[in-house]
Amino acid sequence: MSTRKINAGPGSTSRPEHQRPAQNSEAGQPRFAPDALDRRPVRPSRLGYNAGMLVVGILFIAAIYGTGMDVRALLDLPASIIQYGQLMASGVFQIPEETVAGYWSQSFDAMFESVAIAWVGTMVGALFSLPLGFMAARNMSPLPVYVMVRFILSVIRAVPEIIFAIAIMLPLFGFGSGGGGALAGAMALGISSIGTLSKLISEAIEAVDGGPLESSRASGSNHLQLIRWAVLPQVMPEVIAIWLYRFEVNIRASAILGVLGAGGIGSLLSTVFGARDWDRIGIVLVVIILVTMVVDQISAFIRHRVIHGPTVRNGGGEPQEDDDDGAPSPGPVSGSHSDTSVEQDPAPKSARAAAGL
Repeated sequence: MSTRKINAGPGSTSRPEHQRPAQNSEAGQPRFAPDALDRRPVRPSRLGYNAGMLVVGILFIAAIYGTGMDVRALLDLPASIIQYGQLMASGVFQIPEETVAGYWSQSFDAMFESVAIAWVGTMVGALFSLPLGFMAARNMSPLPVYVMVRFILSVIRAVPEIIFAIAIMLPLFGFGSGGGGALAGAMALGISSIGTLSKLISEAIEAVDGGPLESSRASGSNHLQLIRWAVLPQVMPEVIAIWLYRFEVNIRASAILGVLGAGGIGSLLSTVFGARDWDRIGIVLVVIILVTMVVDQISAFIRHRVIHGPTVRNGGGEPQEDDDDGAPSPGPVSGSHSDTSVEQDPAPKSARAAAGL
């Protein structure tokens, strides 16, 4: 009697004789040797997660009671917001007579002074941050210079601009709006910007593509030529974006420094708050919000333009990025058809035959 090999159908796998399951004489079910895949999956323990959340909650409650915060004051917060909002809105929406127009004009003048303070501080930071950024980049400077500059930048970043203004700049240059107070605020913002901008620029330099650097070294370039032709073209768009973002931050910081006597909108805000003149407080806050939003939008547009390049529109009206050489790729030509066949080709038949068409 011949032995036939039974095909179990597609997808089946044949096992060697020593791996085939043994038949259970009692249950009639195949029996395999248990392995790791047959074990029941173990549910991961949540003990660490629960313990961590419990510690965070305990620290939160301890911070509230340790500082003596009155949490019950939060219950009166909605009513207080409505009350003071109405007081400030009465000043914003009142009839712009001569006195009120003077309030608006004074607020805009003080806000533009804050913008000027922020701009001077940003320019001071940008002037020193680029060379310090190269000195703080590991791939651009020797190890002793790298360690020393990194340490100096860490010290600068550890001191807030408010401390620079109170402890150093204001005693040196004076207090008040205009003159010494404005210069003190600008210098405080500039020194603080140096620490932050230099660190961000150094990180951008360390992340550049190494191919242009190797090509520049292979062609015999010195260190300055390598920086000029291999590094700066890669990092300048990001560096300009970092400078612009720091300018936005400095505008907000200048308002805070003005409260301390460094000039600008902060000085005016401190004066009206001291007098509890809620009408003028509302006007000052609206001016701060409007000017800050306008500057943020302009800065965001410039940053997008610097990083992503110009956007042009082709003939179909769809936005299209520029080519690498700065020239926009051509859009659809009026009256032309992309599906023109060989028979419709206006070239002479002899020329098409010579071209293999």
